[in-house]
Amino acid sequence: MAERLQCAADIEPVPRASASGNSLTNIQAMKLNDNTNKTVFDLFKLEGRRALVTGGAKGLGRVMSEALAEAGADVAIASRTLSDCQQAAAEIAAATGRRTAAFQADMTVSADIDRLKAEIETGFGAIDILVNNAGINIRGAIQDLSEADWDAVMAANVKGPFLCTRAFGPAMAERGWGRVINLGSIMSVISLPGRSPYASSKAAIIGMTKTLALEWASKGVTVNAICPGPFATEMNRQLLNDPAKYQDFVSRIPAGRWGELHEIAGAVVFLASDAAGYVTGSSLFVDGGWTAQ
Repeated sequence: MAERLQCAADIEPVPRASASGNSLTNIQAMKLNDNTNKTVFDLFKLEGRRALVTGGAKGLGRVMSEALAEAGADVAIASRTLSDCQQAAAEIAAATGRRTAAFQADMTVSADIDRLKAEIETGFGAIDILVNNAGINIRGAIQDLSEADWDAVMAANVKGPFLCTRAFGPAMAERGWGRVINLGSIMSVISLPGRSPYASSKAAIIGMTKTLALEWASKGVTVNAICPGPFATEMNRQLLNDPAKYQDFVSRIPAGRWGELHEIAGAVVFLASDAAGYVTGSSLFVDGGWTAQ
């Protein structure tokens, strides 16, 4: 008789171990056991969590901020322009009934991040979910790009997430629960002409995501990336306003269209929730099938 294949149900449970080889603490084990009693809908709820979304006043950041609030989180929004954050925070609070707050900071300046952290923790509370969304894109052939162009993109898209995660992540690890969600791009794994700074920065985000996931995997903190394809955001206005370039992009997307802004919402709620507790170091592509080709 052929040997029966062993399935997961046949395997005797073993003590959970951390990356260092030590068993999980009683507190961590209790948190894991708590989730086994939740329904699948409960796992996606974010009540009692506090989120910070950088660049959360506009575009995909604005949609993700509201999605997190709809799922039950209190949401802080930060960007360089305080008035934009205040408007978005007020609109989200009115629409969801959740507590929101607005903060001003330049994510590329270490002193600004230190001040932002102090202001948030004093007036809003400790952050459980960090969404590193703020970023820019400067397009052009390499001979037409300046050193300043390169530095600006790398500062906004790589240094900013590094500084923010360094500021807020360690406290999540100390508390035993946290979510860091970085914004990558399809340009993290493919590219197009004229995108050398942007594609380089988004590839770096994937490397950072994987490294931090390994550092905090045993601490209850997950680190993942969302990699959007073409969405109708302000960053893509240059393409949207050029019919030829727009159609060229559409022709590359198996779904045959650009993404609708609301289609990013489910990805951020999933990665921020207990439903994604065993997902870390991963990149979730929301791109209409572009990178499946």
